[in-house]
Amino acid sequence: ASGALPVECHEDAVKACLCKTFGPPSSLVVEEIADPVAGPGEVVVRVKACALNFFDTLIIRGKYQYKPEMPFSPSAEFAGVVDQVGSGVEGVSPGDRVMGYMRWGAAREKVVVAAGDLVSLPDDISFEVAAGLTVTYGTTLHAYRDRAGLKPGETVAVLGASGGVGQAAVEIAAIMGAKVIACASSEEKLAFARSLGADMTVDYSVDPLKETLKELTGGKGVDVVYDPVGGELSEQAIRATAWEGRFLVIGFAAGDIPKIPLNIVMLKGCDIRGVFWGAALDRDPEGHRRNMKELLSWVSEGKLKPHIHGVYNLAETATALEEIAARRVQGKVIVTP
Repeated sequence: ASGALPVECHEDAVKACLCKTFGPPSSLVVEEIADPVAGPGEVVVRVKACALNFFDTLIIRGKYQYKPEMPFSPSAEFAGVVDQVGSGVEGVSPGDRVMGYMRWGAAREKVVVAAGDLVSLPDDISFEVAAGLTVTYGTTLHAYRDRAGLKPGETVAVLGASGGVGQAAVEIAAIMGAKVIACASSEEKLAFARSLGADMTVDYSVDPLKETLKELTGGKGVDVVYDPVGGELSEQAIRATAWEGRFLVIGFAAGDIPKIPLNIVMLKGCDIRGVFWGAALDRDPEGHRRNMKELLSWVSEGKLKPHIHGVYNLAETATALEEIAARRVQGKVIVTP
């Protein structure tokens, strides 16, 4: 494939996509690594699929809030089969289907994780689908349920509605009974959002975001704003919130962290609520497990049907990351080691 990373394959080798120096996706390499061994309380998982997210394009350039020790692998979420368990591990056995989250390091054939970081994966859900559930869908359910207290019948505006996290935000809001206004920068992206369950759409490359959101809600404004974009759109969106609305700070894909005039918050009686899912996972692991169980249940029942943008092999990791960085992705990007 174009942009594929070089790799020499040997029988029974354990391969990994490695970042050895901060730089663009083309600086990544695929090399053999030592076969991992599970220590006390740890589990080795043979990775069947892992997912890439926007933050992976930042972490390999040294522009993310975490700067891992070199060399490291991108990808924070994975699904696979338990290969071995360390001493003291209970409830997990070799051969079990599992999924998990590890901040970075999953783009390799095998990973070592703490047993408590794994979630059991039902047989009826594919590894490719499961690999992309933890970060974007986990973040979104936490945002709506734990931070926004989203109620059926409320209106949600989703910015960046066609990307990985935006897709999740549209789908989950619809499942929770909200009215969804998908906001994106092209008609193609909005058509994709409508296919995911969006009730209304805004092309903010053409129409003013604040005024259009107000118009679509009959002047009331939106109850919840889900903002993974940041930049100049944030203030427009918060000005379009309803009385006692909730503005969810998810991330800053636009690259600029906005400075919001606090008089808007006072005059609207609205809340700005931070969503730091990674920290919440550490502070409330049982809450995370409940949310993941809910997501898996929705997938099994057919309520949630995550869209996969593309499936790449390990040597194509750079190509996959370039697609994400260029904003050409609709849905999840999966790598199969």
